[in-house]
Amino acid sequence: MESNALSEVLKATEAVLFDFDGPICDVFAGSPASDLARRLAETLAQHSATVGSKARDTDDPMEVLRIAPEAGRAGLRAIEEELTKAEVEAVRLAGPPIPGAVASLRAAGLSGRKVAIVSNNSTACVRTFLLLHGLQDLVKAIVGRAPCRPDAMKPDPHSLLMASSALKVHPRGCTLIGDSVTDMEAAQATGGRSIGFANKPGKEFALSNAGADAVVISMTAVAEMLGSL
Repeated sequence: MESNALSEVLKATEAVLFDFDGPICDVFAGSPASDLARRLAETLAQHSATVGSKARDTDDPMEVLRIAPEAGRAGLRAIEEELTKAEVEAVRLAGPPIPGAVASLRAAGLSGRKVAIVSNNSTACVRTFLLLHGLQDLVKAIVGRAPCRPDAMKPDPHSLLMASSALKVHPRGCTLIGDSVTDMEAAQATGGRSIGFANKPGKEFALSNAGADAVVISMTAVAEMLGSL
């Protein structure tokens, strides 16, 4: 049944949009995200003690960024700059792409589908990783987060709509492959399809419940299905 769902989704797909952190790269594999979140919280505390204290309650750098506007424009700008720099450094230490990721990117292009990466990570971070591993030619468009616009990160559909426009494919012809509930919600908001990448035990239910049209437990399954098409 899972294979049938994946096949049907990909057959109806004109453009494959890949989330970055998860399906392509484990961004903080070599540099713990929790350590970065603590550093960002301390930076934020320099702009607002109250907001900095609130930020200390999370170990997710992206959540610190979402909180940052509460500290004013200067605080937000400081967090955006520090986070972007840390992401670029992190992907240099992250190791190779996720198993099956390169094959999926290549198979999507060879099947005649357009390929983009849409990410809550910075464009600089994504581009650095692609260049480091010689993957830039497999991707037609990169849409990272809009600088100093955490409100435009997924689950907001902003990045998906930007990718759709760049690829000249209607949003309904796009399928997002992502590993989070917010990815599924963003895809639903555009009217497009989604494939949930359950890269950790227990994620299958959460992704399905969030509206994934198909769920896989490996990127290799995506590559093989695209190859068969």
